[in-house]
Amino acid sequence: MTSVLDEVVALAARRGFFWPSARDLYSDSPAGFWVYGPLGVAVKRKVVDLWRREIVEPEGGVEIETPSVLPIRVFEASGHLEHFFDRLVECRRCHSRFRADKLLEGGNPSLILEGVPDEELERMLRESGVRCPRCGARDWTGIKKFNLMYTLAVGPEAREPNAALRPETTQGSVVEFKRTLMVSRGKLPFIMAQVGRVFRNEISPRRALIRMREFQQLEIHVFFDPSDTSAYEEKLRPHLDYRLRFLLPDDRETGKITEMTAREALETGYTVNPLITYWLVLYQRFFTETLGFPLERLRYRELVEGEKAHYAKVHWDLEAYCEGVGWVELVNNAYRTDYDLVGHSRVSGVDLSVNSGGRTVVPHLYEPSIGLDRVVLFLLLLGFRRDERRTWLALPRHLAPIDVAVFPLMAKDGLDSEAREIARELSGEFRVFYDEKGSIGRRYRRMDEIGTPACVTVDYQTLEDGTVTVRDRDTMAQVRVPRAGLPRALRRFLAGAPLEEIA
Repeated sequence: MTSVLDEVVALAARRGFFWPSARDLYSDSPAGFWVYGPLGVAVKRKVVDLWRREIVEPEGGVEIETPSVLPIRVFEASGHLEHFFDRLVECRRCHSRFRADKLLEGGNPSLILEGVPDEELERMLRESGVRCPRCGARDWTGIKKFNLMYTLAVGPEAREPNAALRPETTQGSVVEFKRTLMVSRGKLPFIMAQVGRVFRNEISPRRALIRMREFQQLEIHVFFDPSDTSAYEEKLRPHLDYRLRFLLPDDRETGKITEMTAREALETGYTVNPLITYWLVLYQRFFTETLGFPLERLRYRELVEGEKAHYAKVHWDLEAYCEGVGWVELVNNAYRTDYDLVGHSRVSGVDLSVNSGGRTVVPHLYEPSIGLDRVVLFLLLLGFRRDERRTWLALPRHLAPIDVAVFPLMAKDGLDSEAREIARELSGEFRVFYDEKGSIGRRYRRMDEIGTPACVTVDYQTLEDGTVTVRDRDTMAQVRVPRAGLPRALRRFLAGAPLEEIA
């Protein structure tokens, strides 16, 4: 039976959201690399723009852009050379390699083995009888550690790796923190932001955009004085009654969600301090109120020892749920303490402490990191609809790749020239698609399938009274709107107004 993930991936490739890189020409192209087509680029751009508008700018963040290649010593200081491993096993018959925990999970989204010790994984593998997905054998090696970084020998004289592709944008921000603070005339707490590509040599990339070897992150890096988070007490005050959704470690088997207000989370010490509490609230609200994710499809899953990244003191994954896919991490929320700055000071010999309120401190770092590709995929997954008549994407209207399509009912009698003129006028404000090929029904269906919220049709009544029809993607209902008032009507509709209120 075809899963919703399979259907969405097929739709995405067919309509131009995303597809595997180079596979049309080279069947042996390595997995884990994906091309974004015109529609995927448009959705991705809208998410990034909203993140900048709703998160970075209101919070006073400064955005920088750092290279994808950094000196190998950066990753010595960050601990990635020592700790950034996955655990693999190898089939003794065909020598194929797989990530051990995912092999045992077998696609079961409720089974999470990330923190299980090596010895236990090996025992489970022996007793489970799991077969090699390639050849069917059940003869496995022991657990081996596999570093996920791509190392490089940069320059003509390099004989061994002296640099690496970054596995996160964080180290670029940490290395450039002190200079950025200075040129920005900033003070603690100081917020840096990055949008960037990162690279991880995944053992077994899978499930489309969920597990990739090259992907994009939207990262916030909050550097702060751990002894003074008073600035966030006032920022948090309006949100104290807001309810956060947590999956606590003791509730993993049942999946029970614990809701607590921001006040309760802070007063019990669960969220450590006002700064972290505020950012947890901010990101849950961003996903529900800005990106349109249903609240019941989101949760913060607390990570425990063995699951947390090597740099994290406290760590929550903001996860989203889709039937047939399970819970998937979309945002890594890590309290990294002073781990990164202390490491770089030690390896580089440069003092990275700063002045805070007349005291010299090594700032702590809190980092919410969005996996942009997974967000794009989940927007399509959660928006996917199918009935006996059609397939459509019920995307939030403001996130659809095309805002409005303009059609002439027939490509003759002046209807086409009138429709082209309307499309030209609207294109100054909206992303517009014009189409006059095929039946009007087929044109509607094509737009439904890519999530276009509104279709404007020029018909013979348009030539008589100057009105056009506006069609709602989700209900297929239509209203007539005067051509002169069309931009305002579309503006209101894309902002969420019901169709009947824009006529």
